[in-house]
Amino acid sequence: MNEPHLIQFLLNIAGAAALLIWAVRLVRTGVERGFANQLRTWLRHSANNRLLAAGSGLGAAVFLQSSTAVAVLTSNFVAKGALTAATGLVILLGADVGSALVTQLLLVRQSFFIPLLLLLGVSLFLRSGNDTLRQVGRILTGLALIFVSLDMIRAATGPMVANPGTLVVMEYLGRDLLTAFVIGAGFAWLVHSSVAAVLLFVTLAGQGILPPTAAAAMILGANLGGAFIAYVLTLSAPVVSRQMIVANLVLRGGGALIAAVLVSVKPELLAYLGADPARQAINLHLVFNVAVAVVALPFTVSVTRVIARVLTDKSAATLTLDAGSALDPAALERPSRGLDCAARELLDMGQRIEKMLIAVEPLYDTWNSLGAQAIEDQDRTIKRMHLEIKLYLAKLGQKGLNEELSRRSMDLASISTSLDAASDAITRTMLELTQRMHAQGVHFSPKGREEIGDFLDRVSGNVQLALNVMMNQNPAEARELVAAKEKVRRVEQKLQRHHLERLREGLVESIETSNIHQETLRALKQINTSFSMVGYPILAKSGDLLKSRLT
Repeated sequence: MNEPHLIQFLLNIAGAAALLIWAVRLVRTGVERGFANQLRTWLRHSANNRLLAAGSGLGAAVFLQSSTAVAVLTSNFVAKGALTAATGLVILLGADVGSALVTQLLLVRQSFFIPLLLLLGVSLFLRSGNDTLRQVGRILTGLALIFVSLDMIRAATGPMVANPGTLVVMEYLGRDLLTAFVIGAGFAWLVHSSVAAVLLFVTLAGQGILPPTAAAAMILGANLGGAFIAYVLTLSAPVVSRQMIVANLVLRGGGALIAAVLVSVKPELLAYLGADPARQAINLHLVFNVAVAVVALPFTVSVTRVIARVLTDKSAATLTLDAGSALDPAALERPSRGLDCAARELLDMGQRIEKMLIAVEPLYDTWNSLGAQAIEDQDRTIKRMHLEIKLYLAKLGQKGLNEELSRRSMDLASISTSLDAASDAITRTMLELTQRMHAQGVHFSPKGREEIGDFLDRVSGNVQLALNVMMNQNPAEARELVAAKEKVRRVEQKLQRHHLERLREGLVESIETSNIHQETLRALKQINTSFSMVGYPILAKSGDLLKSRLT
C-alpha cells in the first residue's frame, strides 16, 4: 500500500472509530439526561433480591450502553448506605452481562435501521418541546450513528484484507496473544468504553483483518480495561463503595486473564461459539460475562468480605491535610483571578453540602449522635465559608470592577447565599426532624420511607449535576438543571398527595409522622431549588433565560 492510500486508510479508520466512540457516548448522555432518576430508583429498589439486583444491573447497562456508568451510580448508593457492597457487586455482575448484550444488539444489520432511526431521532430532538422526548431523539440518533460508524469501519477495512503488510501484523497478534490482550485492555481504557472497543474488534474480525484468536484476546482484554475504568473513576469515593468496584475488577479482570490463557492453549474451543470469526468473538464476550456472573453470584458476600480486609479505610491512621481556603489574598489585585478563587471555594462548599445530604438520610432510620454532630460541624464550616466568600467578594469590589466582572461577583454571592440556605435546610430542618423521630420513637410507613428515599435520590442527582455545572459551565447541563427544578416541584406535590391519601386510609405510622414527612419533602425541594440557582447565571449569559416569567 503506497503512502497516500495508507494515510487515507488511517484517516478513515480513525474517523469511523471516533464516530463510534461519540455515538455510544451520545446514547449514554440521552439516557442519563432523560431517565437517570428512573434508573436510580430502579437500582435502589433491587436491594432485597439477588436475582432482581442482577437483572436491574443488566437492564440499566442496556439502557446506558455502559457498565461503567452503572458502576458509578451503584457506587453512590453504596456510599450512602442504601446498598451493601455485596448487593452492589451483584448489580455490577449483571451490568457486565448487560453491556455484553448491548454489543449483540448493536451488531444486528438491517438496511432500514439507519434512515429510520435518523428520521425519528432528529425529528424528536429538533421538534419536540418535551425534554424527555428530546432525549429519546438523542438516543435514537446515537444508535443510528453507531450503525453508520460500523459500516464505515467495514468499508475502510475491506481493501486491507488481502494486503501483505496487514496480514503480517495480524498474524503476529494471532501468535502473541499477550500483546493482543494488552492492546484490547489499553484501547478500552483509552476510549473509556468497552462497548465501543468490542464493537471495533468484532468488526475487524468479521472483515478478516483480525485472526479469531487475536480478536478473542483483545475482547477479553477489553473486559479488563472496562472494569479498570470504573476503578479509576471511583478512586476518590468512600472505601466501602470502592470495595465492590475492586471486587468486580478482580473477578472480571482475573477471569479475562484465565480465559485468555485457555484460548491460547485450546484455540479450537472458539469453534463452539460460532461459524465465523465475528460471531465467535461477539459470543465469547457474552459467554465470558455470563460465566463470570453465574460463578460469582453465590459468593458475592464472601468476595466483598475478603476485599474489605484488604481495602480498608486508613484515614484514621494517617495524617489528614486540611485543604484550606481557595480565597487567595494575593489574587485580590487581579479581580478575574480572585473571582476564580471564589468559584473554587463555592465548589468546595457545594461538595461539603452534598456530603451532609448523604449523611442525613440514614438518621431517619437509626439515630447516630456522631453522625448528627458531624453534620452540625459541617454546617458551621459552611457558615464560615459563606461569610468569608462575601467578605472576599466585597474586597474585590473595593477597587472597582467592570460590568462583566461585577455581574459575575454578584452571581457568585447569590450562589453562596443559596448554598448556605441548602445547608440550613439540612441542619435546621432535616436533622432536627430525624432527632424528633428518635425522641418520639416513631417511624415512616414502608411506602412513606420509600418515597422519601426516592425523592432524596432525585435531589442528590440534581446536586451532582449542579456541581458539574459549577465546574464546566456547560449551558446544556445548566438548562437541564433548571428544568429539573420544575420536575422536582411536580414530584413533591405528587408525593404530598400520596401522603394525604395514606392519612385518609388511617395508617397509624403515616399519622404519627405526618408533619415530619411533609417537612422533609419541603426541605428537599428547598435544597434542590438552592442548587438549581447555579444554572441561572449561565443561562442568562447564553440568552436562554427570559428576563421575566410574567406573561
